[in-house]
Amino acid sequence: MKPLRILIAAETYPPAVNGAARFAERLAIGMVGRGHEVHVVAPSVTGAPSRHLQDGVVVHGIKSHKYFMHPDFQVCMPWEAGPATATLLEEIDPDVVHTQAHMVLGRGIVNAASRTGRPLVATNHFMPENIAAHAPIPKPLQRLFYRMAWRDLGRVFGKADAVTAPTPRAVELLTGKAGLTDAFPVSCGIDADRYRAAAPAADAVPTVLFVGRMDQEKRVDELIRAFAALPAGIAADLEIVGDGAKRADWTALADSLGLAARVRFRGFVSEEELLEAYARASVFCMPSIAELQSLASLEAMAAGTPLIAADAMALPHLVRQGRNGWLYKPGDVAELTTRLAALLSDADLRRRMGAASLEVVAEHAIGATLDTFEGIYRKLLQRERILYRAA
Repeated sequence: MKPLRILIAAETYPPAVNGAARFAERLAIGMVGRGHEVHVVAPSVTGAPSRHLQDGVVVHGIKSHKYFMHPDFQVCMPWEAGPATATLLEEIDPDVVHTQAHMVLGRGIVNAASRTGRPLVATNHFMPENIAAHAPIPKPLQRLFYRMAWRDLGRVFGKADAVTAPTPRAVELLTGKAGLTDAFPVSCGIDADRYRAAAPAADAVPTVLFVGRMDQEKRVDELIRAFAALPAGIAADLEIVGDGAKRADWTALADSLGLAARVRFRGFVSEEELLEAYARASVFCMPSIAELQSLASLEAMAAGTPLIAADAMALPHLVRQGRNGWLYKPGDVAELTTRLAALLSDADLRRRMGAASLEVVAEHAIGATLDTFEGIYRKLLQRERILYRAA
């Protein structure tokens, strides 16, 4: 079949470190690997407009600015991004457009694609609740802001020919809060072979691992408190990979609980160091209450690691209770301590649950994700209606 020219719009893209950026990169590189011409439009890393080739993908940087509440994050201004994305769309002349965002750059791409009648796919990775810590919104107004933000997302993505989200729970949010009616789930997918690792040495001290942003909704403080409450006879270390606004607070919390020698805050790490962290881990814990899928959890599962996760948002889609791990009630530190203790004190149980994680993660193979999106692109080009049937 004829190769496609695909334009992917992303509000965040590597070297930015977050799940949405990593997915956009995997999608772009995966489509290049299938012989397609792929262009990514994203905020410029340097601030100035740019264009470069990255892993076979043509990356177009739109003029951006450092966000005052998060200086490591580049954002575009609507009055600059709108005209710039419209010009790029005409210059690239893609067969299909796939936006990963709706806020500024994504909105410009959606509007330009809609005006010109180009096939448009929209994938949502956004929860308004996740940005409360990074926006100056007074607490009494946050609920109103969330409602308005969801409705705004619905208005923008309502212009798309197909709308997806990573999990059924993420789709429920789009239909229930954003008012979209035809959205359907497509996993972000993972190249599981990249993360497969030998089991930690039998005589090694078990390690609990968390990977993610150090922001309030991630609830890493609950993990630290639960770890501190482990029975004295259980030897274990806690490794925390990632950075964010709460890192200093949570480092201080670990110190105050006498954990300085047993908790290691790694900050951002290289891809190679991340793979090594997954290989070391005996247990992976995701205490977050705001995950639309959790790529970090998928990566840990692909390394053959049992998972303990908050019973919140999309995390129950990854945990088969008692098979590859356990869910616990968010905020219930005592229950989290009990679950950690059970796994840390039983190497055979960790091996069985780790093997089950490998079976569960097979359902999220990146090849299947690329097949699905490639099929959607071609159907839209043929003006076929996209029908979703649950398995």
